Amino acid sequence: MNVLLIRADETKAWRSALRRHLPEADVYVWGEDDVDKADIDYACVWKPEPGLLATFPNLKGIYNLGAGVDALLQDETLPRDVPLVRLVDPMLSSGMVEYVVHGVLHFHRDMHFYAGQQKAKNWTQHLNANTQKRGVGILGLGELGQDCAHALLMLGFENIAGWSRTEKELPGIQSFAGEDGLNQFLQHSEILVNLLPATKATHRLLNRDTLSKLPKGAFVINAGRGTTVNDDDLIETLNNGQVAAAMLDVFNTEPLPQDHPYWSMNNLILTPHIASLTTPMTAAEIITKGLRDLEDGNTPDNLVDIEQGY
Repeated sequence: MNVLLIRADETKAWRSALRRHLPEADVYVWGEDDVDKADIDYACVWKPEPGLLATFPNLKGIYNLGAGVDALLQDETLPRDVPLVRLVDPMLSSGMVEYVVHGVLHFHRDMHFYAGQQKAKNWTQHLNANTQKRGVGILGLGELGQDCAHALLMLGFENIAGWSRTEKELPGIQSFAGEDGLNQFLQHSEILVNLLPATKATHRLLNRDTLSKLPKGAFVINAGRGTTVNDDDLIETLNNGQVAAAMLDVFNTEPLPQDHPYWSMNNLILTPHIASLTTPMTAAEIITKGLRDLEDGNTPDNLVDIEQGY
């Protein structure tokens, strides 16, 4: 089995991890090793140059080194007949849970107010909100969304709702689905968490119209994909108070341009796409299982539906 690693950083750690877990394979690094493209069976990639994967004539599988495959699917030359697998790593899940829980607690406990008061040397106490009644809404009830919801339940949040393409049955979580359920879901969401993938259906889903359906003074946490948000509309709702504050980890353009209005807004917390980072040693074990499944003719976990986009 010949495996090619295509990514821009941490190639030494990734090569070492893959070799450790997959000793029967020869692991090559694109840009570092001499590679005969015809000999490559599997490509493990993160945001490869568009058009590159189409130049490998004998690929039997592509493993994306992250949960989001939107960058790959934007490549019009991506071989559609080659199985594409996305990485779902428990370490990715725990990182996302930590980020979302931190964001929800930050806004729930008025830390955005206290940060402003500190700058103004203002000593004012605010009554704590009721955890049991606080309406938290999670856009996207896949594995990450479910893990975040369960963590919030453990902290005493009992008014949690989720929205997804199809209705889910999850203990303690009110489920909404489809266009018909979106408005009702948004009206519930005092703190809105976006974990949706980037698809045609989710593109600019958070816009002036949908953000106006949130309770006045709601909070937005985006740790899913930047393309879900219409930046101009979010800025407008942040300025007029419809959205009180937001925490953003993902953006339409990354890195965020230096002249972007987000940088100067006092009611925004910005982080550089760090909510959930892949760790080579833990991910390599999962990737190994997926590659062996493909090699044995079995269906691997987290095989991507190209049409659905995830």
